Parts: sequence; structure tokens; C-alpha cells
Amino acid sequence: MTRARDLGLACGRGKPGKLNSIADVPGVTVGHATLSDGAIQTGVTAIRPHGGNLFREKLVASSVVLNGFGKSIGLVQVAELGTLETPILLTNTLSVGSCATALIRRAIAENPDIGRETSTVNPVVMECNDGFLNDIQALKISEADARAALDTAREDFAVGAVGAGRGMSCFGFKGGIGSASRKLKLDGEKFHLGVLSLCNFGRAGDLTLPDGSKVAPPADQDDKGSVIIVMATDIPLEERQIRRVIARAGVGLARVGSFWGHGSGDIALGFSTANRVSHDEKSDLIPRRVLNESRIDRLFEAMAETTHESVLDALAAAEAVTGRDGNFRPRLADTLGEKA
Repeated sequence: MTRARDLGLACGRGKPGKLNSIADVPGVTVGHATLSDGAIQTGVTAIRPHGGNLFREKLVASSVVLNGFGKSIGLVQVAELGTLETPILLTNTLSVGSCATALIRRAIAENPDIGRETSTVNPVVMECNDGFLNDIQALKISEADARAALDTAREDFAVGAVGAGRGMSCFGFKGGIGSASRKLKLDGEKFHLGVLSLCNFGRAGDLTLPDGSKVAPPADQDDKGSVIIVMATDIPLEERQIRRVIARAGVGLARVGSFWGHGSGDIALGFSTANRVSHDEKSDLIPRRVLNESRIDRLFEAMAETTHESVLDALAAAEAVTGRDGNFRPRLADTLGEKA
């Protein structure tokens, strides 16, 4: 599997974690279910923030909408309450409902009191439109696919044209799933900030490499289609601080050449594994450790760098794909090889 750094596409001055992925944050795992058969080029990607009961042990979280041309589910409650209580599923635009139902069923199986003795559950599913390569009207994603992505989640996961990224396009090239991380040290403790991106955006000819050069594919593509950025960190943060950090995803997207076009849904969601919120908390007041705000620039820089590199990672890893009606997206690595 080719990664961005294998092609010389490292970004910024920060040091990556061991895996250079979102899974460098302890407890975070990622799984995929990929459908690839002729006109069907799609899938599901699952991000599990921790291995326990997420409904019972919620995480502090927030979201930012850079451009809201999207059909995600669950972001309203995340923005209001500042917590995440299910794994995060990524898929194509018309499969959000199937994935949400899978998350609800799993949460009820783990917590039979949902919707009866206690509150209902807020599933979080985000999407991009893979309809250029995938027959999106076929509605091929099932609850079983969502379960498979959740059940195969692990630290060492694939990137590129896999899972939700199977049918995605980026700057006219084959897009998909990319990831990157940065190590940080605060008060002598070691922490990580990691990003996973679902890349399906960018106008052909606008792709900008870290050295400032631009790369264009043979085919055209407008800056539309969407990008989803998921940030995880083990740094203890408030919901407001997470929102400030993930807003810097826009810096990384701009560096790679995007201007967040009218038809693109550009959304970031972030969570901290350090601050858990018990569903069954009995105390009126609870203690919480948080970052000193005067140190937050370190996280802003890491967020910009990891977003930037995760997009290039998706492009570097993705293979060329032919899908619906013979539509084709080339591999970035082939074009870079021709330039060399």
C-alpha cells in the first residue's frame, strides 16, 4: 500500500506517529467494508473511538461545517450537546439511512434501555457522493456491510480506494480514504492528534503538491462532491476547543488546492478520548482536565498538517478504478511517475 510519504508528499514540520494515522490515538480503530463489482464501487468505513460501550461512556466532541452541501446525520446533537455516543460511519450519500439503522440496532443490543428507560441514541453517519464511479441508485449498502466495517475495525487499516472511499474522486484523480497523525508533548506527556479523511472533492488542475507544483489529470472535475474530515486526539479538550481545532481543517484543504465549491459538502468532526462523559453520572459537578488555551496553536498547526497530508495520502494510496458506465479515475502515482 503506497502512502503519501512514499511519494515524497510529507506535509509540514510536525512528526508523525508510528502508524501516521488516526489510530495513533490509543483506542481508536478503523474498519472497512468494500463493494467492487462492475458498476458497484462503494462501501462503508467505520471509526471506533474506543473499544467500550460508547453510549455509556461518551466522548467530548464537536463538528464544523465549512460548506453544508451534505446529508450527514447526527451532527445537530453533537453540536448541541458536545458529545459522541456511537462509532462514526462513512459511506455514500444514499446509504446514510442503512448505516444509521445499523448503529441504532447495535447500540440497542448493548443498551436495552435506549428509548425506554433512558434517552434515544444519536447515530453519526457522514457521506460523500460516489455516483460518478458507483451506481448510487442501486442502494447496495446494507446494514450487514455497516456491521462488517464495525467488526473489522483495527489499528492497522488500509487507506485509498477502500470502504467508503472505493468510489470517490479527488481533483479528477481516484480519491478515497487517507490518514495522518502528529505527535505532541504537553507537560512532559506524549499525545497524538490524528485525522482520517474521506476525499471526494477538488477541481481538476487545482491539486497542489507540498512543493507548490500543480498536477492535472486527463479528465475534468469541478470542486464539488464533498470531503469529510474526522479528527481524534488523546489531549483533554473542551467541546469548544475541539471546534476551534477542527476548523483548521480548512487550512489543510486550502493548501491542497480546494476553495470549498458550491456543490461540495466539507465537514469536520472531532473528538477527544481523554474526557469521557458517563451516561449514568450521579454527581452534580464533575472534574475535567483541559488544555491551557495558550498552547492551542500547537494543535491548530497539527490539524492543518494532518488534514493536508491525509488528502495526499488518499490520492497516493488509491488505485485507478473503472466503474459505472465505464467512468474512470486515474491513479495519482501514475501521473507523478510520468512527470518524473
